[in-house]
Amino acid sequence: MKYALTFLLLCCGALGFLQANNITVSNVTLIGQDAAAGTTQIQFDLSWENSWRISVGPGNYDAAWVFAKYRVNGGAWRHATLQNTGNVAAAGSTIDVADNVGAFIYRSADGSGDVDWQNLQLRWDYDANGVDDNAVVDVQVFAIEMVYVPEGAFRMGSPLSGAADLRGEFFTRTAPPISLQVPYEVTSEAAITVANGQGTLFYANNEPGANNNGDQLGPIPAAFPKGFNAFYCMKYETSQEQWVAFFNSLTPAQQANLDLTGSMGKNSDEVQLRNGISWADNGNATTSLPNVAVNYAATLMTLAYLDWSGLRPFTELEYEKACRGPLAPVASELAWGNANVTSTLYEVSNAGAPNEGVSNPGVGTGNMVFFTSTAIGPLRVGALAASAVNSTREESGGSYYGIMELSGNLYERAVTVGNPAGRAFTGAHGDGVITTAGAANVTGWPTTATGIGYRGGSYSNTVPFCAVSDRFDAATTLTNGNARLGFRGARTAQ
Repeated sequence: MKYALTFLLLCCGALGFLQANNITVSNVTLIGQDAAAGTTQIQFDLSWENSWRISVGPGNYDAAWVFAKYRVNGGAWRHATLQNTGNVAAAGSTIDVADNVGAFIYRSADGSGDVDWQNLQLRWDYDANGVDDNAVVDVQVFAIEMVYVPEGAFRMGSPLSGAADLRGEFFTRTAPPISLQVPYEVTSEAAITVANGQGTLFYANNEPGANNNGDQLGPIPAAFPKGFNAFYCMKYETSQEQWVAFFNSLTPAQQANLDLTGSMGKNSDEVQLRNGISWADNGNATTSLPNVAVNYAATLMTLAYLDWSGLRPFTELEYEKACRGPLAPVASELAWGNANVTSTLYEVSNAGAPNEGVSNPGVGTGNMVFFTSTAIGPLRVGALAASAVNSTREESGGSYYGIMELSGNLYERAVTVGNPAGRAFTGAHGDGVITTAGAANVTGWPTTATGIGYRGGSYSNTVPFCAVSDRFDAATTLTNGNARLGFRGARTAQ
């Protein structure tokens, strides 16, 4: 196989649990071709800051989801098939290839701090991709920061029955004659009965015509990911840099249908509410705010990104697990585990820079980007963690597992249990390949905007919308993108 150039694309998951993580892929090259087997090694270096692996408390770790794209003779970019064997980990690292689509790379033992692993190798089965032994190829390697959420039971909803009724929160009922509303515990991936009774899952629907909370029907099938099984979740909301990297790997036809600057997105090439993406209707898109969370992407655009990257949407049950873990629900709690939140109007420092932050974060209280703190739009992913005076979950805005911005900044898109299109979701993963028109094509995924809901609030919402249990828009259908909506991906652990 003749290698003309090895292309490198940095796909920065952005900016860390306590300060900037700066995930970087570098020194990508192809070595060790085995023409008889039809394989070659993709070698690269991988680093990020403030990594961790712990066996106590959350008992989890962060990881990089790494995958590769290739093109032959300057043609269209295609997804590289990886082999399960023949991969080379650096000292202190582990490589787990998943479904031949990508690999999770993470610490092999407990520890914390920066990681800088040299000469990692993934074995590319180019023969499986139909690439000739003597082809001239270019390769891109992408890395996205993820967090491992371990298997285990958890509870959903709020301990206050009034709040459950007002916000459409999940609950179950205690035994008669009192029949109180209490949080519902998920103890397995078995099907869940939806009914207003003892031991069954239920929720109020405050807008029966719109069904924004859901249709109150069930069951929730066994195949629907409920958060009991272990899964990986993106550490941050998808950034504009990540979106542009995806978009620039597409064909012209795919780009035309996934144009975030078009009528389904922000309908402009100008900066609007901190979206700096611009595209001249051909060639590569750019962004003036690469580290800021991407907004304005329509739902079908986000599903295409997740399929292309080998991930999947997460569900609203997984959302609550990712926030609170196994801890008991707290009334009106936000992603960091209590209802305390700063009332300060943030002063943004280094606006638009990779180290964008807040110069006056709340101290001894929770921090998030919401209506009272800023009205300028979303901040760079991880900005509040990097700005925290004290390295606490509360001040950084981090979840129980160290996942950032699950409350505020931009709404999280989550597969809903509130309508048939959502309940049909099976948790199948993207395979790295989307249709020629630019659509996700994974069996069991929603094929329209129906089936996707919104959790966690945004920069323009008040506190109640940002609460972990809030389901005010859990089954709302929004076809086009808008300035308040972001997204992140997940993957079931194997």
